[in-house]
Amino acid sequence: QVQLVESGGGLVQAGGSLRLSCAASGRTSSSYAMGWFRQVPGKERECVAAISRGGGRTYYANSVTGRFTISRDSAKNTVYLQMNSLKLEDTAVYYCAAGTSWAVVTTTPGYDDWGQGTQVTVSS
Repeated sequence: QVQLVESGGGLVQAGGSLRLSCAASGRTSSSYAMGWFRQVPGKERECVAAISRGGGRTYYANSVTGRFTISRDSAKNTVYLQMNSLKLEDTAVYYCAAGTSWAVVTTTPGYDDWGQGTQVTVSS
């Protein structure tokens, strides 16, 4: 099992930036993919970005491509999500997740462990 703790959420004006962090502990050697998901009330949780264990492969949802960047520091067992040019529609609870198969990296069942979430609110 992997324990995940997100941080870095908050309130930001549209056009601004935030960087989310996800610190992993526990059986991190078994984790292959790390993903960032977001969820708003009444909607399904969606994958916005994912990165493979070595960092060689990444995935971005169309809605965030060119604005968000996922990265990882394996030495620190930490994954980051740099969010630039934030829009009102980026407002959501953001979750970090750890999974073992890149093949299902965009799906919630593809992940075994989840953080508690961090709120990101973009204001006009």
